[in-house]
Amino acid sequence: MSTLEFCRTLSEKSLKGNPISVTESTRILEDRSIPLLELLQAAYAVRSHYYRNRVSIHIINNAKNGNCPEDCAYCVQASSSDSPIADYPIKSESEIMGEAKNAYDNGAYRYCMVFAGRGPSKGRVKKLAGMIKNIKKNYPIQVCLSPGLIDDDDAKVLKEAGLDRLNHNLNTSESHYKTICSTHTYADRLNTLYAAQKAGLETCSGMIVGMGESRDDIIEVVLKLRELNTPSIPVNFYIPLEGAPLKEKIDSDQLTPDYCLRILCLVRFINPTAEIRMAAGRELHLRSLQVMGLYPANSLFMDGYLNTQGTTLVQTLEMIKDGGFDIDSDKELENLLATAEINRKLNDPINSTDSVNGPVFKDVAMLRPELNLIN
Repeated sequence: MSTLEFCRTLSEKSLKGNPISVTESTRILEDRSIPLLELLQAAYAVRSHYYRNRVSIHIINNAKNGNCPEDCAYCVQASSSDSPIADYPIKSESEIMGEAKNAYDNGAYRYCMVFAGRGPSKGRVKKLAGMIKNIKKNYPIQVCLSPGLIDDDDAKVLKEAGLDRLNHNLNTSESHYKTICSTHTYADRLNTLYAAQKAGLETCSGMIVGMGESRDDIIEVVLKLRELNTPSIPVNFYIPLEGAPLKEKIDSDQLTPDYCLRILCLVRFINPTAEIRMAAGRELHLRSLQVMGLYPANSLFMDGYLNTQGTTLVQTLEMIKDGGFDIDSDKELENLLATAEINRKLNDPINSTDSVNGPVFKDVAMLRPELNLIN
């Protein structure tokens, strides 16, 4: 079988809802004789069948930062981290509402609120429910919440408040999990997802690659997300920030643009109907091939992550447009681009284009603590 025939077989199986084998999955990740463009073309056949050329934009609000008792080794908010991040308690409702409005105005399809910590108290769940009701009342935007570990009762309260989706990442395989965290278990994370599903909430659960896991670990967690019928899968590429305990223990150089794109293709083939998101680290690890990630993925985060800045609003929208894609929004991409460009020139002269030296960017290291939808 030629490499082109192999890739066609992958897309045909995926479109029919038939799982690809572990052997095929391993070959996607390891066999460099398979041209990357053939894999991307096959993955795009699946992605375009379900999502056409549309890109769903998500914006994260880091609503509570630091002072976390968990020891997730990849995170600068971990109890074992010595990163000089800015700790702050839960933001006020007016701040959160303002950021929800900003997300909607900038064309976001979904507004994601993330709270550091093991999990919310019953009182905080009630407060979160009130915020969700207020956001849904005022803005036609989907709301996703990443509150930490929750139980059945918490999930029911959030569902009744109008929450659309609950995030809780698996992050890695069950066998690899103990190497990245000791204060909670892989089973704890699964139980939170089960509680959300039982309450009728959509779930968002993904992974972080580049944490010293094996190819088998990657395949295992992607298959688990299929088993859970996860409708939204963020794929994060580990950012080794200063202060994160894992930084000195792993070699993040394994995350080449080629390898990252193969992972995105694998996730698409195994989870054909899922919204697959290029999440944290896309700028660092995919580099000039970022736009190619939109061939298997149909979603991305815009305007930064939890604790690191990403590409600017203008850069992200331009990438989507230049790649021949459109956004999933009631707002026009061209209008958003024009407004974003005006705002960039008025409000962010540091991140402007120098007429002599070209683009000038801020040194973003440690400005906003670390990456994905943790906890």
